[in-house]
Amino acid sequence: MAATNDKWLTIDELAAYLKVGRTKLYTMAQKGNIPGSKIGSQWRFDREEIDAWIKSGRAAK
Repeated sequence: MAATNDKWLTIDELAAYLKVGRTKLYTMAQKGNIPGSKIGSQWRFDREEIDAWIKSGRAAK
């Protein structure tokens, strides 16, 4: 699976993409500080939403 072409990122793919630890991302996602969706027990992140979030410089709503 080529992460650079996928719309939805797993926590591991997002950690590599942002160069941030998985634990930090889990904490941010659970607090709503980064845009993401929990599907069952797994988090998924829309690459376009993540890129827009980074450009905005704001916490997710």
